[in-house]
Parts: sequence; structure tokens; C-alpha cells
Amino acid sequence: MLRLDDDGYLEHLTDWDKDVAENLAELEQVNLLAPHWELIHLVREYYIEFEHAPSMRPLVTWIKRHLGQEKGNSRYLHRLFKVSPAKQLARISGLPKPTKCL
Repeated sequence: MLRLDDDGYLEHLTDWDKDVAENLAELEQVNLLAPHWELIHLVREYYIEFEHAPSMRPLVTWIKRHLGQEKGNSRYLHRLFKVSPAKQLARISGLPKPTKCL
């Protein structure tokens, strides 16, 4: 059973794995495909480096730096994560709520 906080984020980062990501994505109504996984791994790298999940602006900058302008923009992210890219990506990636996200 997934242990989530009151905002729907995984309580313990160490509980995260591929199956957990699939379950969290289902809760977010996101069908994980290769482009989603690319971003999941990238945002987890961000978390390791900076010790917090990125809000939208830093997320876009990080993706642009690593994957280029084509993927490092809000339009691309909204196509993959329709509700709130930074929040949904953090949830599915097993990260805490992004800083500066309401």
C-alpha cells in the first residue's frame, strides 16, 4: 500500500521504484510512456543535486539544459502532465512537493 502525505506525495523517497511510479501515475491519470520516464529520471537527478523538487520555472530550465529547447519548455511539459507539470512530475517521481508550488 502506498503511503502518501495529505497532498498526495510519497511519504518516503526510499519507497519509490518503477511499480510505485506506475501506481502514482495512475492516481494522476497519466499513462507513462518513454518521454515521461525521461523526465522522471531527470527530475530525480535534480532532487539528488539540489535536495528539493523543482517548481515550474527551475524545472523548465533544468530540462532545457539537459534535453534542449524542444523539451525544455512549458508547452511540452503540459502535453505530458496536463494538470500541473511540476506537481505531477514530483508526485510520480516520488519526490516531495515542489518548493513555491501552492
